[in-house]
Formats: sequence, C-alpha cells, structure tokens
Amino acid sequence: MGALARLTALFALFALMSASPTALATAQPTILVLGDSISAAYGIQREQGWVSRLAERVAGLSPPWRVVNASISGETTGGGLARLSASLETHDPEVLIIELGGNDALRGYPIERIRENILEMVALGLQARSQVLLVGMQIPPNYGPRYTREFSNLFRSVSDQTEVPLVPFILEPVALTPEMMQSDGIHPTAEAQPLMLETVWPHLEPLLTPPS
Repeated sequence: MGALARLTALFALFALMSASPTALATAQPTILVLGDSISAAYGIQREQGWVSRLAERVAGLSPPWRVVNASISGETTGGGLARLSASLETHDPEVLIIELGGNDALRGYPIERIRENILEMVALGLQARSQVLLVGMQIPPNYGPRYTREFSNLFRSVSDQTEVPLVPFILEPVALTPEMMQSDGIHPTAEAQPLMLETVWPHLEPLLTPPS
C-alpha cells in the first residue's frame, strides 16, 4: 500500500472512531412513530407498548431497524403537525407511521380540520422521502352516528387520496373485549399490545425494504 493510500485509510478510520454514537445510530434505517396515547403506552409500562414491541421485532431484521417513538399522550393532529417537520429533520426516517386523530374526535373537532391536518402530515412525510403508513381510529357511537361515521371514513379517504397504506383500526382485535381494555374503556391493556402489533405488521412489513 502506498503512502497516500495508507494516509487515506488512517483518515477514514479516525473519522469512524470519532463519530458520535448518535451519528452512528442514525445510520440505521429508521421508523418514526407519531402518535397519541395509543402509541405512547398510556397506563402501562412503556416497554410493554406495541411500539416497543415493534422495536424489538425490527431490531432483528437484516439490516436492523431502529424505532423512534415520538408519541405523546393527549396529542392532536394539530400538535403532531406542528412537531413533524422537526422530527423528520432530526431522525430522517425511511418510514413514518401516523397514528393521530382520536383526541381530535373526542374533543369534537370538525372532521374537515382533522382531515386537512392528516393530509398535511402525510405530505410532509412524502416530501421528506419517507414511506408513510396511516393508522386509523374509531370513536364510540355516543358522538352521534354521522360524526362517528365521517370520522371513521376520513382515514380511508386520506389513504385513497394520497395512495399511502392504511391500518383501518388499530384496536380492531381488542376494542370489544373488556379484559383487553383499561377501566376507562379507551386505552388498551398490556395484554392487548401484541395483538395491536399484529394488526399493524401486515401493513408495515412491505415498507421495510432495505434503503438504497
């Protein structure tokens, strides 16, 4: 090896050794989850939540993926939209999962306002060259049949309009099983989390292609 080649190799080795752990971690393909209490593991240990279980699963893939959980209990689509640009810039995710809208509906926010916020979040994700997965939600019928129906349908309409995949209802396998729900009737128990992951996984797995 010539002197110039040895010098180049030494510089490359020094750059690798001096790289921060954060910089090395971000070299992994990343899934960013932007959600509310359903994804923030409200009322249970965070490591029991479906997002933490997802992180364990994708860490075993080749290449291994990392999961950033940017979910906050009580978050609305407006709050998620306000935070998303910074999160995309910080984490540069290959995949963005959007699980928001339930708190908007529980507060009776206008359906069109919720739809527009979700559309903007999807657009931001696509502009950042992330693959986007939309996670749908439903609310109890006591909000009135029209509002309940329109809220449920807005996720499909956004999915159709933007051509991003949709998990129709993340609580589908647990919502009507009392022992799978906490005493508030809204938040799932720790026992429900594996079922929620299995509900998301068939829609997520096709997006987990090795980054080019």
